[in-house]
Amino acid sequence: MAGRDLRALFSTNDRTVAAAEAFTNRQTQWDLAAAALTEHLRHIADPGFDVEDLERPRNNVIVFHGVGGIGKTTLSRKLEAALAGADQRPAQWGEPAWSEERILPVRIDLSRSAGTTFEDLVLTIRAALTELDQPLPAFDIALRRYWEKQHPGESLEEYLSRRGLAARFGKAMPQQMQSALSDVAQALLLPGTVGTAIGALTGSLVKALRERRQTVRALAGCARLEALLEAEPDLDALSFYPHLLAWELAQLPANKQAVPVVLLDTFEDVGDRTHRDLERLIQRVVWLMPNVLFVVTGRSRLQWADPGLQGQLDYTGPTAWPGLSSPADGIPAARAARPAAGYGRQVLVGDFSPEDCDDHLARRLTHDGQPLIGAEIRQIITDRSHGLPLYLDLSVMRFLEIRRTRRPVPADFDHDFGALIARTLSDLTPDERHVLRSISLLDAFDLPLATAAAGLPHEAPAMRLIERPFIRENPFGLWPFHLHGLIRSTIRSADDATDDRWSARDWKQAADRALAALGTQWAARTDRDRVLLVGCLRQGLPLARDFRLDLGWLADAAWAYVSDSVWEPIAPPARPGGTSNLQTAADALVELLAALARRQHEHRSVTTSRLTTITNSGLLPADLHEMALYYLAKAHRDLGHSPASRQGMQLVAEGGGRLAPAARRGLAHLARLAGDFPTAYETAQTLGWAGRQHRVEGDIIWPHGDMNRAAAAYIAARDQAEQHGVAGERATSQAQRALVLAFTDPDTADDELHLAEQLLTGLDLRATGFTVRIASLVRDAGALPDLEAARALRTEIRDTGITAAEAVLELALAFHHAVQGEEDKVCVVISRLRELAGTGDYAYYADIAHYMARLPLPTTTTARWLDTEDQTRARWYNLVNARRIHTGHAR
Repeated sequence: MAGRDLRALFSTNDRTVAAAEAFTNRQTQWDLAAAALTEHLRHIADPGFDVEDLERPRNNVIVFHGVGGIGKTTLSRKLEAALAGADQRPAQWGEPAWSEERILPVRIDLSRSAGTTFEDLVLTIRAALTELDQPLPAFDIALRRYWEKQHPGESLEEYLSRRGLAARFGKAMPQQMQSALSDVAQALLLPGTVGTAIGALTGSLVKALRERRQTVRALAGCARLEALLEAEPDLDALSFYPHLLAWELAQLPANKQAVPVVLLDTFEDVGDRTHRDLERLIQRVVWLMPNVLFVVTGRSRLQWADPGLQGQLDYTGPTAWPGLSSPADGIPAARAARPAAGYGRQVLVGDFSPEDCDDHLARRLTHDGQPLIGAEIRQIITDRSHGLPLYLDLSVMRFLEIRRTRRPVPADFDHDFGALIARTLSDLTPDERHVLRSISLLDAFDLPLATAAAGLPHEAPAMRLIERPFIRENPFGLWPFHLHGLIRSTIRSADDATDDRWSARDWKQAADRALAALGTQWAARTDRDRVLLVGCLRQGLPLARDFRLDLGWLADAAWAYVSDSVWEPIAPPARPGGTSNLQTAADALVELLAALARRQHEHRSVTTSRLTTITNSGLLPADLHEMALYYLAKAHRDLGHSPASRQGMQLVAEGGGRLAPAARRGLAHLARLAGDFPTAYETAQTLGWAGRQHRVEGDIIWPHGDMNRAAAAYIAARDQAEQHGVAGERATSQAQRALVLAFTDPDTADDELHLAEQLLTGLDLRATGFTVRIASLVRDAGALPDLEAARALRTEIRDTGITAAEAVLELALAFHHAVQGEEDKVCVVISRLRELAGTGDYAYYADIAHYMARLPLPTTTTARWLDTEDQTRARWYNLVNARRIHTGHAR
């Protein structure tokens, strides 16, 4: 459904453009409102329902809340129209269960711009009831008495006309009131003109009620009428008069009955959370009219069920307002995507889906029945909007503005609107605004983090802020709260024209506070909390980079990150402005950790290029520079660049820093790859746990065909890693154990492979993943149905540039062909192994393939084995022969 969008219509001279005020389907909200009304009707129809029962809990209010610009006012208007008549209800909303009931909707705009007073609210409800064409004497007498006392000499009829109520509801209200008062005067046998004798009328009526005269028996049924007529007719008394309206509605004959639905829009403008005078009066109206359904729309949930408000409001707590109370798990309403059981009357008006955004934009502006805004521009706007309707509307106006002088292009809508900032901040206290800007620096936060980032000594402003609908909650997240995406990006990047806007220095100081707060949270945990470590790095790195801050705790956190060899993605988004040049230590650290994580998914040549740039920049402190050197040397080794790798490893080993043991391990690996097993083994004996001695021993032993001894070394390595809590090392050692046992015992290898896969869960270790898949091929050697899996794996390995993994894969294929007696295919594999050994490393892999098939070596081996070549040859052939027996290929 859509009406005329006058603002858009008056923004262009092109009369062929149709500007429609598009209403995008809010099916969920309608369903919830309809369900609330259905339940309300059932409740008031219950024989036990008593409109004068002032102690029974109230469930006659439903709240739709959400961020500014989410479409709450549009929803309120559409609900009013849909309740007024079926012709105004979108077809997709369907036929409600109460279609035979008479519903009387009345919407009241509480925005500051509307200037609605509490008097206006009460008068609006009464004016809407003129449609019933029934006298309401109890209320009308009380109202007339109030009016003459508070507005002496001012005609109620003139006031209604001036405030627009006469035009909206007709002029019947004064006449109905006059008729009601005349009837009462006549029943009391009072002479004269009623309008000038309201005091006498009231006094006579009170006396008659006290004496229980039969002439006023109808009004005598209202137990509290006498007290209200005797009370001082001030604003406080006026707030109790709606009880009389509720009573009058309950007295209507069946053929005149109707159910009012009062829609209170822009409730956030009722007042702040310190001064609740107007809110107290409005809440009183809701409580005293239990037979009326109130639909509240505003930015924040109603806090009426909060026991802490006792004394500020008349009726508070979860017993009074069960539908507004917080759920047992304490998740604030602002983050509840759908109402939970027992918590169904606080409803978040959510963001539009991408499909709804596109539909909204397509229908807002049309030309000859076709969308004026093209699909590509609609896509850009949708992506940036995060589903916020206000952003869509602002973009529509920007489209028309640009169209005056030229054709709009997609790049025009990569744009932030400062108006969103003003809209978001408008009803926040200064402290809340300060916290909001501070948390916009963070992806997620909790109360202590938000408070520390804001530099405030108390949590109260942050506690108030998380109740706002632009704060979302994931109760299972490391930090439970996060800021609405569009609001966050706008606050960070749009021109801020507010009076308390921050300077560049303010932003940097806030970033410094946020970084320090993250470091404090990380340092406070004495256990190895990997999730917290990664979360702190992901939030801290962009702060240090974007605001040119000192590394501080990030350096130690970087070492903790690499120590587990898990390699979760950790790189923050690109720097604002798009520059990728390394300018600060934070820039270099971000690039270093990103390169180390990405090497699991990139060719090692890309890794060497990135790490070379980092080491050449000279921006990192000495210990982190050593980290970059070490992993650069590792990448060179994976690529088969042994001289470059050896040089880097030697530098790190001689430096004596944290990675010196790892570098010595790297030198042992390089000796092994060159076939110098005695040197490699001798070096391994000096490594200890820090240098992963047991795993290095296994890597040296298994090429000799001594699989049981290698398996023992790997299990020792795995157990050590488990004792030290290093998940990556544990998974790598287990994968290597599964590989060597796959050569000797396929049945045992099944269990070892299953354990390796379990240990790899949640880790990003691509090379270790390759080892597990190769081990599966070795386990099935001699019985592989085809080699498609092996070919696919070879392609993946080559895409990474990890030469060692490709060499082991070829060795697995040689084993398979040797078991099947396919010597010609073994020779093909040997040719590929010779190509891999072109740099001089990995040459002994081709020798092993010869040993498996009992083929003579074309030249003398260059490998220096730990024992004799004949012993190594025999072990490999025995493994092949044992597998032949196992698979039925024995000759």
